[in-house]
Amino acid sequence: MTTTLITGGNKGLGHETARRLAELGHRVVIGGRDAGRTRQAAEALGVDWVTLDVTSDASVAAAAADLRVRFGGLDVLINNAGIAGMIGDLEKFDAPEVLSVLNTNTVGVVRTMHAFLPLLRESDAPVVVNVSSGLGSFGVRADEARVERSIPSLGYSASKVALNMLTTMYAQFLPELRINAVDPGWTATDLNGHSGPQTVTEGSDIIVALATAGPTGTFSDRHGPLPW
Repeated sequence: MTTTLITGGNKGLGHETARRLAELGHRVVIGGRDAGRTRQAAEALGVDWVTLDVTSDASVAAAAADLRVRFGGLDVLINNAGIAGMIGDLEKFDAPEVLSVLNTNTVGVVRTMHAFLPLLRESDAPVVVNVSSGLGSFGVRADEARVERSIPSLGYSASKVALNMLTTMYAQFLPELRINAVDPGWTATDLNGHSGPQTVTEGSDIIVALATAGPTGTFSDRHGPLPW
């Protein structure tokens, strides 16, 4: 059975991804900072759970040790946990605001990758999916026809463009793993006040697709490849 860990899996895209992969036969483990909410979500989904705060070295290390004891390994890691941070007037951003977003969305992925890498390397077919965004794509933001061009998301965009580079580096230097970045698209979740036009099922399409099959070292959404 394929064992899959989804960070930030207690709501939104992570929750829907967990539901869909469980239906496909994966042993799904959702990770979340709040133990009570994560346990409640896991029980509703019929999946397993672990307390996991991607901003804490100790929490991530403890979660990796817990998964080894309980399940013996890990096959798929979906780095979904993230925060939006402030969106708006760039003059109102400050260093602590941007650092907090980078710590969750980018450094949090590094923490999680390196804590779970020993488990992934023991898998016959290890997979990593990094949930990124078109807001972190130079090509997407340069396209005047795209809504992303109009959104002043300084910290969030910086965190996701950095995540895209991490993805290419990991894919190049860890060829034994299949590693990709995905853009779920503008999906109605807590991250954007449920303002997105897509459903969580539509948003999770590309996550589920690349968690189960595909190439390595790519960036795409549910419609196809995207520019980095």
